[in-house]
Amino acid sequence: MNRPARLVTAALTASAALLLTACGSGGGDGASSDKIAGADSADSPSASPSVSATADGIDRPEIKLPSDMKLVFEGQQTGDAVKDAILADNERTVSTVWQAMAYGDMKKSGMAFYYTDNALVGIYQYAKGAIAKKTSWAGTLRYFDRQVTVFDKKSAALTYCVDESKADLKNRETNKLQGTKTTPNSYVFYNLGLKKNEDGVWQTWDLTEDRGSQKCQP
Repeated sequence: MNRPARLVTAALTASAALLLTACGSGGGDGASSDKIAGADSADSPSASPSVSATADGIDRPEIKLPSDMKLVFEGQQTGDAVKDAILADNERTVSTVWQAMAYGDMKKSGMAFYYTDNALVGIYQYAKGAIAKKTSWAGTLRYFDRQVTVFDKKSAALTYCVDESKADLKNRETNKLQGTKTTPNSYVFYNLGLKKNEDGVWQTWDLTEDRGSQKCQP
């Protein structure tokens, strides 16, 4: 397994979450039958600014990533308020996964706040497997060519590319880096299904990936 995002956001559907197992990092059979930490629970982490400040009044989970884990999101402002809100929630969404991996804590990660349905089951399985293997990453992930399609007031789609070429897997306890090489598979195309919940959060409910996609190659 080369790049951290081989363990990445792509693993948000139940099938894609098995990437962790396919890469030899172990996913833990039966994880989907476990209770998902934070789902249907009122004891969410306290609110604070996460990836970007918000004035929408939504009580959001706190998201803080370690200094060696950097995310770069391009195209944050489109000029359309709905699309900008979707993009901002997407930043928070992927950040919750990395927060879980960085600290080995799913309960306070905020994943259940931003993921739902198949995506929540998949990301829970993925994070559980990564944490069990003490797997994290360091470096920079770049999210680019983010395109939003709004269907109606409560449903949308989002596509984007991720450049994993400047990130490396590491052991969470020893901080030892694995050392990787950049290949065409370091660039991944994602297609997300989104829906707005009653609290006004744009949640990811479905996701597919195309690793090595020609759409994302430099």
